[in-house]
Order: sequence, then C-alpha cells, then structure tokens
Amino acid sequence: MKKILVVDDSDYILESTSVLLSLEGYEVYTATNGEEGFQKALEVLPDLILCDIQMPIMDGYTMLEKIRSNPKTEFIPFIFLTAFGEKQNIREGMIRGADDYITKPFTHQEIIEALNTQWKKLETLKKQVKEKVESVGRAISFALPHEFRTVLNEVIGSAKFILSSYDDLQKEDILEIASDIVRSSNRLMKITENFLIYSKIEALANNPEKKSQLRLHFTDEPYAIIQDIATIKSETYGRTNDLVFEKPTYNLSLEISSDSFYKIVDELIDNALKFSEKGQKVKISSGIEKGLAFFEIEDEGRGISKDKLKYIDTLTQFEREVYEQQGVGMGLVIAKRLVELHDGRMEIKSEVGKGTKIKFLLHYQKKDNY
Repeated sequence: MKKILVVDDSDYILESTSVLLSLEGYEVYTATNGEEGFQKALEVLPDLILCDIQMPIMDGYTMLEKIRSNPKTEFIPFIFLTAFGEKQNIREGMIRGADDYITKPFTHQEIIEALNTQWKKLETLKKQVKEKVESVGRAISFALPHEFRTVLNEVIGSAKFILSSYDDLQKEDILEIASDIVRSSNRLMKITENFLIYSKIEALANNPEKKSQLRLHFTDEPYAIIQDIATIKSETYGRTNDLVFEKPTYNLSLEISSDSFYKIVDELIDNALKFSEKGQKVKISSGIEKGLAFFEIEDEGRGISKDKLKYIDTLTQFEREVYEQQGVGMGLVIAKRLVELHDGRMEIKSEVGKGTKIKFLLHYQKKDNY
C-alpha cells in the first residue's frame, strides 16, 4: 500500500483529501504546517507528498527545500497544492524542485490523475536505470574477468616463482619480484576502483534528482590542485622537467566535489605522462570561456587517431595490442563522463605522432578577494 503525506493548514482540505485517498487504497498521513510535515516525512517516508504553499510556522517552499536536502527524503515526489490563479506560486514551486502542482479546489479526478502521472514517471525512471545498470553490467562482465585474470596471473606467477626458486634467489631478486607483485596489485586495485566509479557515474546520469545535487559541492582553487597533482605525478614518472604551467587562474570555486575534480585531473595528467616520452613537454593552462572555467592539458606524445576518438564513450581500450596499455582504458572515459555529469563539457584534439590536447570546462563561482 502506497503512503501519501498531506500537509495543509486547512482542516477541511486535510479531512476531505484523506477520505478521498483512503477510498482509493492509499495509507494517508497528515500535518498542519511545513515543520510538522517534514518531521512526519522523516518518520513515515511516504511515497508522495501533497503540500500547501501558504502555511504558518513553515511554508511549503521551505519544507520542499528541507525535503530535497535530506538524503532520506530527497527523491520523494512532491506536489504543491495552490489556490486558483496563483501563477507566480506555481512557477516558483516548479523552479524550487516540485514535481507537479494541483490547483485548489480540485476534483476527485484531478488528484487521481496527478498521482497516476507521478507513479508512471517513477516506473519509467526505474526502468531506465535498470536498463542502464544492466548495460553497464554486461560491459563489465565482458571486460572485467579478462583484466582480473591478466593481473592476477602476474601476481600468481611471481609468487610461484618465489616458491619454486627461493633457495637460489638473492635478496635483490626477491625485492624485484616483490616490487612487481605490489605494482600488479595496485593495478588490480585501480581497475576495480574505476569500474565501481564508472557504474556509479552511469547510475547518477540516469537519476535527474541525484544529478541535480552534484553542483552543490565545490572545489576551491582548482588550478593549485592541478599543479599539486601534476607535480606528484611527474615525480613518479621521473619527468618533473617536462611540466610547463601556463596561464594560471586563481580565486575560482568550481561547482564539483573535490573528489570528482581530483579524479578527472589525475586520469588526464596520468595519460599525458604515460603516453608521451621523457623530454616531451606536458603543458597545463586555464582560463574563462563563455561563462565556464576551462583547464587544458596538452602533451607531445603518440596521439589518438580519429577513428579511435569515437570510442571514448565505450569501454574500448585504445591500441591495446600495440601499446600494451595497462588497465581497461577507462580513465579518459571516466574523466569525460564526470565532466558531463556536472553539466560541463570536454574537448579532445589529437593527431597521431604529434600529441593530444584535452580541454574540460566546468561551471564556477568567483571567490571574493580577502
């Protein structure tokens, strides 16, 4: 039995609506103001909320904001009840995240149709998410076993070699083999992490309510973060002299979480260093373009052919048999999808043998100077 919460300061509306919905087979809960309604929503977790706008103590707008900001209630369909002719209220309610509105006084048929519309929307959304998850699952089930076997075989092979030859091994040999095992284990960890992240991204992309919350998180001074990541990465590859920082842009706050921004930058810089040679420059720059903050990472490496670029949105791994690329080639895919998930965009220009330039753009807010 579906549960519906009705919030209104009119006893008549509460009573008549409760009777109507009960006769339709719903379990009905009521509240007389937004504060009481919000607490009731946390308590019973209704399948849908019908809420008046003008109420004492806490109005409907404020209740909606609290509902949407709480992880327990943020996805509950929310329908405003508004007086006839209050077009401004209707417009304001939809902007704030309401799913629909019903004009008072309403008929039996009007309220039932409004509810049925929400149930159909939920079913459609569930179906889309299920199909997308199954699609990603099929891709993962195809690629993941092979990648796991490849790395695990390296670990197992090294371990077997130690077991079979330990009497003849020198300390230096053991240290070298142990380093190989650690390196392979780290690769396995990253493969697993990237598949989990990719699955999460695809689930979020098909959940409009959850996706809309992503840009409420912020990353301050992103250029400084890029500098730190690039410096650490270049030290790992022994290429600190190959980094070139140009056009720094400071006093920005990007509308993306620090974890997501770090993942984007980490993957792009790692690719730039991995697929170029020592002595080839990796340039990093930033700026503002058409209301968005942009960051460019340019290398002088092997580049990507035009035919291969079209596969960025798939799990295809570029030139694997030729270049023996580690992992499953998902770094660039994940970075691009994360940017798009935050309503940004990524531009890739590449020429085989001459290098790759990647620009990603995100929404930002200008920080105040202190």
